[in-house]
Amino acid sequence: MPLLLVFIVNNSYLCAMKILFIGGTGTISTAISKLLIAQGHDLYLLNRGQRNHVLPEGAHTLVADIQDETTVADLIKDIHWDCVADFIAFVPEHVQRDYRLFRGKTKQYIFISSASVYQKPLSDYRVTEATPLANPYWQYSRDKIACEDYLMKIYREEQFPVTIVRPSHTYDERKAPLGVHGPNGTWSVVRRIKEGKPVIIHGDGTALWTMTHNSDFAKGFAGLIGNIHALGEAVQITSGETLTWNQIYQCIADALNVPLKAVHVSSEFLAAAGSYDFYGGLLGDKAVSSVFDSTKLKRLVPDFVATKRFDQGIKETIHSILAHPEWQPEDKKFDAWCDTIIEKIQKLAKEIKADYDYSNEI
Repeated sequence: MPLLLVFIVNNSYLCAMKILFIGGTGTISTAISKLLIAQGHDLYLLNRGQRNHVLPEGAHTLVADIQDETTVADLIKDIHWDCVADFIAFVPEHVQRDYRLFRGKTKQYIFISSASVYQKPLSDYRVTEATPLANPYWQYSRDKIACEDYLMKIYREEQFPVTIVRPSHTYDERKAPLGVHGPNGTWSVVRRIKEGKPVIIHGDGTALWTMTHNSDFAKGFAGLIGNIHALGEAVQITSGETLTWNQIYQCIADALNVPLKAVHVSSEFLAAAGSYDFYGGLLGDKAVSSVFDSTKLKRLVPDFVATKRFDQGIKETIHSILAHPEWQPEDKKFDAWCDTIIEKIQKLAKEIKADYDYSNEI
């Protein structure tokens, strides 16, 4: 008789599952990997092996480039999984390849989409899974929508066991989540705050946003794995905490124990003046107030609770970044760009005020 491994987690019984992650070393997937290993699941990670030092002990690695379909097909030919999740699928060709590789080999396929797929501008700031999908500002989001469309088509027509997950802004101990930053990440902005330099906040800073710690995201994601009620469904996983961008930046300054010197600049101007992709990332995402409704997730995963409040989580993140110089990449070009934007806007405001001074006419 085969041995069935059963573990007790949170006073409930959990059967060990065989799970494959494509990728597995990113902000989201690393936290999920650690949780699944702790729960006793049999976790495999298929990637190129370049960042496997961050993997939790106990995970099996399959070293290959997922783009090399022939090699991967040979590597997995004798293996079947309870769940396959792809964290690095971005365009329809990626999920079409996954369908060819994994049809008949998994009981569930999870596609990691994005909450940026929802309509911009929103017709209602409260976002549910039923909110229409349409983002004219960001190709990344349109590609994710196309992936979702394809996967739901093969679910309906061929019963391919798809679950779609839509994360929003998820962060970990390695990078502070911010609205305006350069291609090298957010450290340059954190450093500016730390050194008392002014920092740019898009718009007037009052747009509503949701931050989710990766440990909380992992709990929701793990609850969807092997969940028969999640098949054919799209589910957003976020915390229930809503903040303004002013509050987000203030929490970072508080974690650094310094005053925040904010300069507010319109998102449209930043999109026009930025060589980095502020058009899609701001106008197509962060500039739009988004409050996510977690009702569906809590129905599918009844014990899901996000417990990491942002002001607490960001303190842990800041302390961790400061302790790891390798997580502090310089971005001199972006830093100079910030200085230029702030200087020119403040100078122009003074010049216009002087040119249209009505004080002598009153």
